[in-house]
Amino acid sequence: RHGYGAKLANIYSLEFTIETADKVNGKKYSQTWTKNMTQVGKAKITNNSRNEEYTRVTFKPELTRFGMTDIDPDTAGLLRKRVYDMAGTVKDVKVYLNNERLKIKTFKQYVEMYIEAATAGAKENFGGGAQAKPTVIYEQISPRWEVAFATSDGTFQQVSFANSISTIKGGTHVNYIADQLSKSIIAHIAKKNKAATVKPAQVKNHMWIFVNALIENPTFDSQTKETLTLPAGKFGSRPALSEEFMKKVQKSSTIDQVLNWAKFKADQQIKKTDGSKRNRLTGMAKLSDANNAGTKNAEKCTLILTEGDSAKSLAVAGLAVVGRDNFGVFPLRGKLLNVREARHDQIMKSEEIQNIKKIMGLQHNKEYTNVSSLRYGRLMIMTDQDHDGSHIKGLLINFLDHFYPSLLKVPEFLVEFVTPIVRVTKGNQRKNFFTIPEYETWLEETPDSKKWTAKYYKGLGTSSDADAREYFSQMGKHMIPFATMEDEERGLIDLAFSKKKADDRKEWLRQFKPGTYLDHNIDEIPFTDFINKE
Repeated sequence: RHGYGAKLANIYSLEFTIETADKVNGKKYSQTWTKNMTQVGKAKITNNSRNEEYTRVTFKPELTRFGMTDIDPDTAGLLRKRVYDMAGTVKDVKVYLNNERLKIKTFKQYVEMYIEAATAGAKENFGGGAQAKPTVIYEQISPRWEVAFATSDGTFQQVSFANSISTIKGGTHVNYIADQLSKSIIAHIAKKNKAATVKPAQVKNHMWIFVNALIENPTFDSQTKETLTLPAGKFGSRPALSEEFMKKVQKSSTIDQVLNWAKFKADQQIKKTDGSKRNRLTGMAKLSDANNAGTKNAEKCTLILTEGDSAKSLAVAGLAVVGRDNFGVFPLRGKLLNVREARHDQIMKSEEIQNIKKIMGLQHNKEYTNVSSLRYGRLMIMTDQDHDGSHIKGLLINFLDHFYPSLLKVPEFLVEFVTPIVRVTKGNQRKNFFTIPEYETWLEETPDSKKWTAKYYKGLGTSSDADAREYFSQMGKHMIPFATMEDEERGLIDLAFSKKKADDRKEWLRQFKPGTYLDHNIDEIPFTDFINKE
């Protein structure tokens, strides 16, 4: 299975000499060709008295055939690289360059040298600025396989050899190692951050792989042998990276780079679903849009998010009191997605989230100091006064805190609309209670409570249109703004909704005292009170 390398070198040389010494037969052989192999010198066979063992090829290329007068720096550099390749990939062989033995004696040393040279080159390209040297992780899997790994700068890089042949385009030996690494990294990312959605090809963009393999009967894509094409099943060995090697890779900067890249791409896609300040929206049949939404008077507008269609009907009935110019209504279908650890594809597929963004005119990653760029200047939550309703409020706050925390610092941007869960009457007297614990406390403290008639409102759907008109005619009593978010309060929202805080959340819940309730007879609701009491 010999190629044409030596013969072609002979043909394009003015002089070409081959020498070999065999200590077994005790003989030396030498022969010289000249004038492009057209003149053949006589072969000389002599005694090998020193028992030497070597093969040496010496040639003088006819540079004029290539339009050259001497060997240019690029060609010299290529020849020099090949010498270093041999020093790093061939075991137990002394390699000399210009009569000086190279210090590179192992593949690991070769990789370190390669990384250092690349770092120095990057430093020069960036005007001398300091460049971090990637950490090298090395393993000799077997006598036939050596592998090293470093973090790449966002593009897949590989330096590989098959039987000491430089496969500059990689091939099946590189793919076999890269696939093992990407599978391990993806599994690790899934445990570390379930919200991140990454694919093998995306992970490979952050790999720099070095492979030195000994392959049985290798096949290549061409005579230049740039790519190994032999199927992995015919390698003659099965290289399996160790668990220790994988753990070192998992602790490298590669994981953070992949996660940062995944977030960047996710942000780009989410940005495409941004809303904008426009007067009219189409394609949302269930939206009752405010007349002034998206206009110069948009800051005066309030979007009412209701818990389902029945609650929307109640809100629409209430609009008969306050009018439709500055109030819009949109029903939420079930509970909002917990976005804190949701995968990117889950967020993109959540119609509720995409609809809220479009209706409000929300823009991803925007820092809000006011509401002038929004279609609505205020967001109002209108849910049942039960646990499900509280959870829906919390999930909406969680959504805003996760993607638009600056909005929660805008005074009176977020508002809740409270309705009674129990109403008691006695003659012309009437009292509303917005939580069951509040009602139970009243029962204990009121001696004649049995003389009062109680009506339970299971949900907003049990309130009548007359009730709705009454609620909306007393907006100051039923509409309570949330206080502006304090930085330390964000940790409470994370505690309530992060899956990573499950143990802390259990301890937090154990400390909850039965009978605790959020007092709605206040001017504004601190987020701390909402999370801890409701």
